[in-house]
Formats: sequence, structure tokens, C-alpha cells
Amino acid sequence: MRGTLSAWMVLVGCTFGWVTGIQAGQPKQPNIVLFVADDQSWMDSGAYGNPDLPTPHIDALASQGMRLTHAFTGTAMCAPSRQQLYTGLYPVRSGAFPNHGQVTEGTRSLVHAFRDLGYRVGLVGKEHFGPETSFPFERPRSKPKPGEEKQPGADLEAAKQFISRDPDQPFFLVVASNSPHTPWTEGDRSLFDEDSIEVPEYLVDTPATRRALVEYYAEITHLDQQLGEIMAALKSSGQEDQTLLIYTSEQGPSLPFAKWTLYDAGIRTAMIVRWPEHIAKGSTRDAMIHYVDVAPTLIEAAGGEMTEADGRSFLPVLLGPVQEHRDYVFGIQTTRGIIYGSDYPIRSVRSRRYKLILNLAAENGFQNLISQAPHDRLLSSWQSVDAKRAQAYLHRPALEFYDLETDPWEKKNLADNPEFANQIATHRTQLQNWMEANGDRGLETEMEALEHMNPKIVERIRIRFGDHALPERSDRIQDSTASDSKSDTRPTSE
Repeated sequence: MRGTLSAWMVLVGCTFGWVTGIQAGQPKQPNIVLFVADDQSWMDSGAYGNPDLPTPHIDALASQGMRLTHAFTGTAMCAPSRQQLYTGLYPVRSGAFPNHGQVTEGTRSLVHAFRDLGYRVGLVGKEHFGPETSFPFERPRSKPKPGEEKQPGADLEAAKQFISRDPDQPFFLVVASNSPHTPWTEGDRSLFDEDSIEVPEYLVDTPATRRALVEYYAEITHLDQQLGEIMAALKSSGQEDQTLLIYTSEQGPSLPFAKWTLYDAGIRTAMIVRWPEHIAKGSTRDAMIHYVDVAPTLIEAAGGEMTEADGRSFLPVLLGPVQEHRDYVFGIQTTRGIIYGSDYPIRSVRSRRYKLILNLAAENGFQNLISQAPHDRLLSSWQSVDAKRAQAYLHRPALEFYDLETDPWEKKNLADNPEFANQIATHRTQLQNWMEANGDRGLETEMEALEHMNPKIVERIRIRFGDHALPERSDRIQDSTASDSKSDTRPTSE
């Protein structure tokens, strides 16, 4: 079946293979810049239809390359999302499925692949991965000018120097911004009028929501400026025409129904790719793309080929008339391990039209930092306006099913509608097959979450927020999706 991944065949280990495809006389390998935002929902730029956001550089990039409208990350958390990008592996297979997770020792990444292809490989900005042996990026650093203090965040001066350093050797550079991650302190809030902005339909319109959106939008303008600096650096260095530039927005922001969830506001991501003379300017594709597909795509563009990965290259979508890539994209949310997170494991599968979500321990209720005082100001403001919507964030049924064609904001659960029984069964089978292929045992896998987190970060969280901010490893979870039906395809911990 088109879109069914060979990754459904269980691969041995978490290794990463490729072969070199560059031969004498072939075109020069492109430089590659991967620009990664931090907690920006897919729809939050002018290029993706937000009328309130001035993002001239994101918009310009879209006019110069291809805008992908149906790209997805498999987890709405930073560390798992980034490690999907860099390894081409799904979170459970790589080991990096919880918050602040790390891949299994010995896992190889695109750093190794591009070095083997003759590239110098660097990263500036946010890391959020591990262990170091799996991601041995060069970390370029710039020296502050006399009397100037070093600024936190992505070192754009170092990025510019890296771009211009050696024009004879191709480079791969990740620019990982810290914007628009909270706290929203960057950008110019005066650009926005709280009273006139449009509130996305997945949120509840309250003054607190509008205030949060203005702070968040202002930080996106800061992100846009950073992208503009990188685009200008490529142009001034003379490398623009030889560089494949890919921008992606990562997962959604720290707002209800976005980050830490498997709704589209959380896991759908913006992705724009520019490659002069190769990708048509101002083009758009609605092919379904997954973050694990990015590494195979970039390696193929450089003349290599991955031999082991969960993703597969969508270069034919970028270069040619190919319109489709996947039939299904999958999601996993491990709430065990986020700050003040409840034991609330979630799994999802999405086709073009439908989304199925399994809440494996629904009776526990969902919680995280933004649902806990004193950080719950926004969610609390919803109670007097739309208490039902506020409660839907915290308490959900074991099974959710949405028709995205008629309900793009995923607000009308059709799980009990017999009209959709066949579609529900099909999506559940696809989800179970994917979980089995990845070694995802549902609740058993969730119980191992803390063992896959960076222990130094775990300790810092406990010191800053208290021991109760994270569960103990011995705590057990009940499976609320278990069924007596022999035809039930949902995973259990038994």
C-alpha cells in the first residue's frame, strides 16, 4: 500500500545506515541549513495564513521555495521531536520518547552521515538531545565584541562565520532558535492589538488568551528576524544558490490543546524548503510528511542513501510532480516526565481526513505545568466563558475520533458514532501495527520513561519544582482502554 513504511518491519537495534551516492562528474553537493523554531504551531506565520502575524522572512522563503502543508512531528515535545529530525527514527525505537529523553547509546545520527559524505557539520543554538556520541556536532562559537556581553540563544554570528568559512567544502548547519519557547520575552508586543487579533478556534477567547497570544506572536517576530539574518548571510556569502534551506516550526506552543498533546495544534508543523534551480518557487504540496522523513530526504539530496530508518525520503515530492508521500502519520505523547505531568500516555494515528487518539489511562486526568497554579491563569480564565472546553483539556475519553474535513480543530468526538465504525477500526489496526513494529508496549513502555530521560535534567527538575513534579519509577498506571472484546486491537500493559 502506498505510504506503508518498511519501518513496520522490526529493524535490529537503533543503528543508522547509509551509502554514499556521489560519483565523479556528478553535480556538487548542496550546502544544507536546517532552521528549527522552538514551540511554534504550524499555522502561526503569514505564510500559513495567520493574518495577525508579520513574518516577512518566513513569507519570503515560502515565495522562493515549497511550502508543505501537511508535515508532522510524532511528539509535541522538544527533545523527542528534534531527535526524530536528526536520526530518522521514531521515538520509542530510538529511545527518546519522554520529555528530556535521549536516544539509546550507539544510535547514529545525520551528523555521522554527513561527515561520511564529506561535509562539515555544525549546530548553533538549542541542543536538547543526547548522548553526545550520537550527536557529535561541531559547536561554532563567536567572540563578543569589546564591551559587548554574550547573548543567550542561537549564536547567529557563529552561524554566519560557519557558513563563510570554507567555500570548497560543503556544510550542514542546524540553526536551532530558542524562540518562541516560553518565557515569551522577545519581540515587540506593540505590533499587536489584543482587542483585534483573531483567536484560533482551538482556544477560548478571553483577555488572558489574547494577552498570551500577543506575547507569543511577538516572540515569533523575533524568530522571523533570526531566519532573515541566516537568509541574508547565505546571500552575502555567495552560497545562497548552492544551499538547500529548510525551515520547520517544531511543535505547538505552551497553550492548551497544543504542546504536550496529539492534536494538530501540537504535532502539525510548518515546513518550507528552498533549493534554487531544483525546487519550484512559490510551490505548495499537501503530501503528508513526517519528521522521521527529513533525515533520509536531506541525505539523498546530498548524494547518499539511508539503509536503515523509519522515515523515507520525500525528495520526489520536492523535485518533481509527485503529490503523495504517506497514507498515515503517527503520534506518541509520554506525559510521564513532563513537569507536573500526570500519568497520561497518548497514542494517535492520522490519515488525510481522520484522526484517532487513544488515551491509555484516561481516568487519571491530564495535567502539566500550565494546568497547575500559579501557571494556570489562562486555563482558569476559560472556566467562566467555556467551562466545557476547559474541562475537555483536562478530562478526555479513552477513545477520540475526528473528521478533520468537517472539524479541523478536533472539537467534535465521533468515537461513539456508528457511521464511522469502519474508519475507526481501520485506524486502530494501523496504530497497533505501528506500535508493535516500534516495540511500543503501551503502558509498559510508559513506565520506563524516566529511565530514558537525561538524569541531570531529572535532578534539576526535582530541585527546582520539588520531588512531586515527577512521578516515582515504581508508580503504576491503569489501562483505561482495555476491552474484553477479542477483536479489540488496543495495546495493554499485560
